[in-house]
Amino acid sequence: MDALLSNTAAINQLLARYGVKFGIYKDGQFHEQLFPFDSLPRVISAEEFAELEKGLIQRVDALNAFLRDIYSKKQIVADGVIPEDFVFSSGGFLPACDQFIPPAGIFSHISGIDLVQAKDKTWYVLEDNLRIPSGASYPLIARRLSRMASPETFKNNAVSSNSNYGLLLREAMESVNPGGKCVIMTPGRYNAAFFEHSYLAEVTGYPLVMHNDLFVQDNKLYFKGRYGVQQVGAVYRRISDDFLDPLTFRADSLIGVPGIMNAYRAGNVAIINAPGNGVADDKGIYYFVPKMIEYYLHEKPILKNAPTYLPFYEEDRKYGLENLEKLVIKDVAEAGGYGVLFGKDLSAEELEDWKVRLQTESRRFILQEVIDFIDLPVLEGAEVKDRKADLRAFVITSANGTKVWHSGLTRFSRVADSFVVNSSQGGGFKDTWVLSR
Repeated sequence: MDALLSNTAAINQLLARYGVKFGIYKDGQFHEQLFPFDSLPRVISAEEFAELEKGLIQRVDALNAFLRDIYSKKQIVADGVIPEDFVFSSGGFLPACDQFIPPAGIFSHISGIDLVQAKDKTWYVLEDNLRIPSGASYPLIARRLSRMASPETFKNNAVSSNSNYGLLLREAMESVNPGGKCVIMTPGRYNAAFFEHSYLAEVTGYPLVMHNDLFVQDNKLYFKGRYGVQQVGAVYRRISDDFLDPLTFRADSLIGVPGIMNAYRAGNVAIINAPGNGVADDKGIYYFVPKMIEYYLHEKPILKNAPTYLPFYEEDRKYGLENLEKLVIKDVAEAGGYGVLFGKDLSAEELEDWKVRLQTESRRFILQEVIDFIDLPVLEGAEVKDRKADLRAFVITSANGTKVWHSGLTRFSRVADSFVVNSSQGGGFKDTWVLSR
């Protein structure tokens, strides 16, 4: 382990050389920065991960069942489990996807589930990311470089290999491929997660393509490559729904493929992840996931939600207004650590303003109890500091079933006592060691 820790700076230099960066847009300008790596790993025992794994599979299976239902019979709404106006007022519900079920009935092929562990060791799910969750590439390449820096560390510790992520992704894509080539679609160099797009193309062996490499003819998607024109059977798109097809969504999109939704609805191409998934990872819908598990799977939830209140409901709104200074306010449409406010950080005047807003925009926000989640040791130069950290677990669903990657992205705050760990907010990342015994 000493050899690994002493090589932290060298590993970060290699990560920089390989372009392991993320980009953010601020004040209309694109800024690119490194994602700092800390070589002190997060360690999860085999026994603890086995329980996490069961809970994650259960949760993702229920979310896929919800998406199949809400885009077809809508039985969960008819049975009054989730209010109709709550579901269909979600910006993530896409009428263009209604009454269409994708190949094998899978909507979320790659799910990024964000968890925190409280100081009593209880795991809580903070968010479900079912659209285009990022982050798997970072622990993948960090592990590879760590093994090069200190092979004896991994010989002396029973750490599960994480090198199979590309195989899991291939399995998911090939299992729903109706016929044709698989591709990874990126919006291009100036996307925040472009490194990940290119690295996933490398580990899967699939071509990395842009919109101008693809075209639709006779409701089929084609790829123009070095070997001529080939039909595409599955596309792992790394662009948001709004920009995917200018004929169906935003007409001003310059990074989408005109007609791709027609090819999709005709059953000629699988899209990874399915358009319309946003209705299931809406932070308001998150409130109902435990009920989904009971409704669709007839099981008790294994993993807990963070205690959450919906201002949409009068009782929850009353509690929230009376306790706002102790709660977290989250905008249901935001991501990446944006739209999150802690009541304790607001002035008396700001609290009063928010109380008005929560009553007039009750669908737009959720309120959560603050979970005092654990700190992990982080190297800062020659010193070790404790910092808040979360875990993004990756759950892969194929026609052969649902599997959890035995790794994950551990993100940590680089600011003492801060609960915001997102890369876009200046956080760093660690490798996640899942022990094999």
